[in-house]
Amino acid sequence: MPPIPGSEEHTVSHPHPTPQAPQVTVLGEGRLEVDPELARIQLTVSARGTDRTAVLADLTRRNTEVLDLLRARGSAVAKLETGSFSIVPEQSRRQRGEQVRAYRGHVRIAAELTDFTVLGELVPELADRELTEVDGPWWELRPDSEAYAETRRLAVTAAVRRARAYAEALGTSLGSLLELSDAGLPDPGVRRGGGFSPVYAAFAEEGDGGAPSLDLEPRRRTVTAEVVARFTMLPPAL
Repeated sequence: MPPIPGSEEHTVSHPHPTPQAPQVTVLGEGRLEVDPELARIQLTVSARGTDRTAVLADLTRRNTEVLDLLRARGSAVAKLETGSFSIVPEQSRRQRGEQVRAYRGHVRIAAELTDFTVLGELVPELADRELTEVDGPWWELRPDSEAYAETRRLAVTAAVRRARAYAEALGTSLGSLLELSDAGLPDPGVRRGGGFSPVYAAFAEEGDGGAPSLDLEPRRRTVTAEVVARFTMLPPAL
């Protein structure tokens, strides 16, 4: 049966261990505690009233004002996305039929910031706006953060050190690397959860009568990596 095209890079033939070519397989682990590089916040802009057109107009105006406020921060806002939008009629429960007593609308906005000083200035200003809710921040690393590569290097170094210790305990030394693979964990990265990280906040003194600046303490993130490495050893004299 011919090989499947493209499968060669994933298929490696290994000799079976023998007394003349013993093998050792080890797990290498890497772990780093690093400062976050990104902060995500979730905004919900709302409007409510008895006239659908007026609610839509209020919602559009507030959404535009929030977006303009975020865009004014320039490169400090790395990503800005508008999520769900809805206007829902609220029906009266006391009257029969389909009579609508009010309309309620909302728009959800997600923002990703790289400057935590700007974040501390922006959060109170956004929260101070009419019918605007702010959730977060969630602290994260960039997808291409050097912390991931460094953690992998630590895992490989740990695997070699552990394998060498086994070989030395037998009075021999390592030969060749046969295999190096991920230990089956997700791609090394930041712990993710449903809630948001604890934030230690303190209001700084107000400047020119605007919203106060919020002193946010970023939560350090744990980055982990695990690899499985298989080596040959020179035959020990047992």
